[in-house]
Amino acid sequence: MKKLLAVVLLMLTLPAFAAAEKIGWKDLIPEGFTPPPVKPQSYYDANPEEDRQTNLDAPVVEALDGKKVRIPGYVVQLEGDADNVTEFLLVPYFGACIHVPPPPPNQIIHVEYEQGVPYENTYDAVWIEGTIKVERKEGDLAVVGYQMDADSVEVYN
Repeated sequence: MKKLLAVVLLMLTLPAFAAAEKIGWKDLIPEGFTPPPVKPQSYYDANPEEDRQTNLDAPVVEALDGKKVRIPGYVVQLEGDADNVTEFLLVPYFGACIHVPPPPPNQIIHVEYEQGVPYENTYDAVWIEGTIKVERKEGDLAVVGYQMDADSVEVYN
């Protein structure tokens, strides 16, 4: 009986330790949708009227909702304390939302990470791991299509 109980308890706890699925930014885009090309800063310097987020109705991949994933990206700082960033946007390329307009909502993940990311780790690419939610959120900086409470954040190697 004790062995059976141990096996049942093990089976119930294994999903909590399941490995995250490694995904890329293209996995956040439904088949058939083509995001706009990334333009250089010089383009926006010459065309300031186009310095805004486009494709606000970009579709998301509903099948990702509730999946534990691991994805690389760049941090756009939103909130934090004196030492760490606890809320940020994860974007696919450096400078998105800061130097150039934000990418479409299906290419931005709003991340909350209670432990916080040290500021010095926010200037390079990072890996984020956690459970992704398909949820639109409109903020001052951008409209996002995905949310995540991160389990871990580490420098990309």
